[in-house]
Amino acid sequence: MNTTMDQTPPADNSESVSDVAGLWGHPSGLTTLFFTELWERFSYYGMRAILMLYMVASLADGGMAMDTRTAATIYGAYTSAVYVTSIPGGLIADKFLGAKMCILIGGSIIALGHFTLAIHSQFAFYAGLILIILGTGLLKPNISTLLGSLYSRDDDRRDGGFSIFYMGINIGAALSPLVCGYLAQSEQFKSFIAGYGFKPSDSWHFGFAAAGIGMLVGLAHFLFQYKRLGSKGARPIGKQSQARAEVAADSASDSETPKQGEKLPLTKQEWSRLGAIAILFSFAAFFWAVYEQDGSSLNLFADRLTDCSVFGWKFPSSWFQTLPAVYCIILAPAFSVLWVKMGHRQPSSPAKFAIGLALLGAGIGIMVPASLLAAHGKVGPMWLVLSYLLQVLGEMCLSPVGLSTVSKLAPARFASSTMGVWMLATACGNFLAGYLAGFFDENSTSTLISMFGFMGGFLFLAAFVLWCLTPLVKRLMSGIR
Repeated sequence: MNTTMDQTPPADNSESVSDVAGLWGHPSGLTTLFFTELWERFSYYGMRAILMLYMVASLADGGMAMDTRTAATIYGAYTSAVYVTSIPGGLIADKFLGAKMCILIGGSIIALGHFTLAIHSQFAFYAGLILIILGTGLLKPNISTLLGSLYSRDDDRRDGGFSIFYMGINIGAALSPLVCGYLAQSEQFKSFIAGYGFKPSDSWHFGFAAAGIGMLVGLAHFLFQYKRLGSKGARPIGKQSQARAEVAADSASDSETPKQGEKLPLTKQEWSRLGAIAILFSFAAFFWAVYEQDGSSLNLFADRLTDCSVFGWKFPSSWFQTLPAVYCIILAPAFSVLWVKMGHRQPSSPAKFAIGLALLGAGIGIMVPASLLAAHGKVGPMWLVLSYLLQVLGEMCLSPVGLSTVSKLAPARFASSTMGVWMLATACGNFLAGYLAGFFDENSTSTLISMFGFMGGFLFLAAFVLWCLTPLVKRLMSGIR
């Protein structure tokens, strides 16, 4: 599961918080944000699990009857735009509305978008996607910012709070494909709604509506628990406080204290570190271009070429989309402990990137023999189970490492801007993912082998190149690991 945007800990200048009334001694506002984000991610990943399948389904089956190329392009543009709009969404909160209001408005727009998708028409389909994009842009960056404001910079609970928050993200992402996928694809549910006068092909829209209900549950929780957050995020930062924050950041990082509003030029060391970020940016974009096949080409492979049954019981193909989140829940704590145990013996950040690229290459490359076998009939589910495991292992080496590295390399006075640019790597990767997924053709074994083989081979090559560049990148990082 792509969690890059979800894990971003924002810069924060809040005062020390003594609130310990929440989960495990954390601020009480953490509980509010935990469940709000859980249900927002429920809505996002539930809809994402069935989006591609709905677009390519025939009109008789209630779908949009799009060809794979068109559907993949729309999917890539949608998942890319979700990340791009987070940048203006953060600015709107900072300058005009405040984080709380952006979360309320954004969540409402997201819910409206999902319910619009529940209407079967071409106009409603595109309108629904646009609404979800706009709403997510308002909600996503600001709920993380609001969480950060609950802790002071030196609060020992801060990292633990983000870890709990991240767990909520993955719980929502794990549960939603099970619910939305069942409603959209299950033959049992289709028979159930047919008994009430609905067409079985209407089942897709029950799946989209379930995503909207999930967002409404999150909004209701946020409204009922609103007071737990106190005054945090109630008002925009404003230009004056923004200037003070920049001056404070400059004072902490530079030996001389500039006058308020003064813009210091970047130092040679800062330019060097930005160069390291630029190199890692390119490889991160390649990573996400392949990782996002989960919801597109691999989703189609599961639906059309995989035997979705266990001991004779058939399950919806979209249920495979729950695997990455489950793996994240299991592996994220394990990797956190691993890096701590290794201490200074752990690989450098660019080396971890290279390892992550190689693991993702193995995960997508394993679909080559699976495609060969699919030429003779549907393959077993273990191919995708193993593929997703390798992909998430790669994600653990790249996604959180990238966020941590960028936060350390970015000039203090441009930390937020640099992190926003880093998000564009995911956006670029997602857009490219749509292009690559457009080559999927279940009727051509050679095309499938070429597509998965190209992606796997390219990632192995990228991993090798980055491994060779590791000494250069480490020098550019100027002592930052």
